Amino acid sequence: MTPKRPSLPTAQPPRREGPGPLALSAIALVALAAVASGCGGGGDRSGGAAASEVVVGEYGSLTGQTAAFGSQTHRGIELAVDEINAAGGVKGRTFRLVTEDDQSKQEEAATVVRKLISRDKVIALLGEVASSCSLAAAPIAQEAKVPMISPSSTNPKVTLVGDYIFRVCFLDDFQGHAMARFCFNTLGARKAAILRDIRQDYSVGLANFFAEEFARLGGQVASDQSYSSGDSDFKAQLTAIRAAGADVLFVPGYYNDVGQIAIQARDLGLTIPLTGGDGWESPTLLAIGGKALEGCYYSNHFDPSSSDPTVANFFRKYSDRYHEAPGALAALGYDSAKLLADAMTRATDITGPAIRGELAATKGWAGVSGLITMDQNRNPVKPLVVLQIQDGKISLRETIQPF
Repeated sequence: MTPKRPSLPTAQPPRREGPGPLALSAIALVALAAVASGCGGGGDRSGGAAASEVVVGEYGSLTGQTAAFGSQTHRGIELAVDEINAAGGVKGRTFRLVTEDDQSKQEEAATVVRKLISRDKVIALLGEVASSCSLAAAPIAQEAKVPMISPSSTNPKVTLVGDYIFRVCFLDDFQGHAMARFCFNTLGARKAAILRDIRQDYSVGLANFFAEEFARLGGQVASDQSYSSGDSDFKAQLTAIRAAGADVLFVPGYYNDVGQIAIQARDLGLTIPLTGGDGWESPTLLAIGGKALEGCYYSNHFDPSSSDPTVANFFRKYSDRYHEAPGALAALGYDSAKLLADAMTRATDITGPAIRGELAATKGWAGVSGLITMDQNRNPVKPLVVLQIQDGKISLRETIQPF
């Protein structure tokens, strides 16, 4: 069964540039041959772009299973690009954003990134949300020496692909360890249960990191259960968890499954708090889970209620433009584009190697999702927030700094 996905608010359709479908195959073949022979990424990639433009590629899941995430990210990137251009661009050149939909598919992510590099001659790439899609495309960007910034792929393997691959989100090891500490120290839990999605690398990895840290702290994982994306009946797993006598349940899944799990847990009389990761983040989380999610907690990249002027300004602009409150995915998309522009401004020239060098040198850059300093593996050292669901609202419970 395919998991239910919420309908999305109408957003400005992404811009797609380039030749029509009849001419594309011949042009792509020639361009791909050029990339294969070593031409392109490291030097001038202006291609057919006007001298006053910088072509930036975005690839994301605008349709398919993770479209709710991809669409939010696209809006954040779109808002940032428009602000960059309104301020005069970078070194007198405006951004031209070329967006491709990878349909939430790994193989399509690889295809569209090849297209963006060979056909559109992009100088840099923004994407993807899902770690699996980022891992499919990152080797292509690395080979072409085109800097790539993932807004929200949290799997540690993503940036290990190569030195041209970056991200603006925290990693799953930090997230899993942080939530274990929150459950043990803040909630006082000593026996935890886990319910993981075995079809998602994200969920499996996050569950492992949580279990590792919870045990190190002196806690016990009393029950470790699993399900598969799209399942609709979780009663057997929840019954086993109830029998184990756990103090807290860690569910590192995606929002659409989490809502149903919460409802069925409460129906079975399981009253312990549910906790989870950033996969819970969605405008429809509470619409799905409702009152069953009261007293639950999840980690996230962004506190929309923050009084920080950078956050408040972003919240106002995004809300005015799209008539909805921005979530973490929008904030991370916005930060990825703004960080790219900042690195280009600092670079000696607008080429892949020069931009890569300045991205790697980023220290104390103030983004909407927090201060970012890149470590040696091109991952940001930044804080995490724990959000609580109380009285039908989501608010900040705790901020956890990098260990």
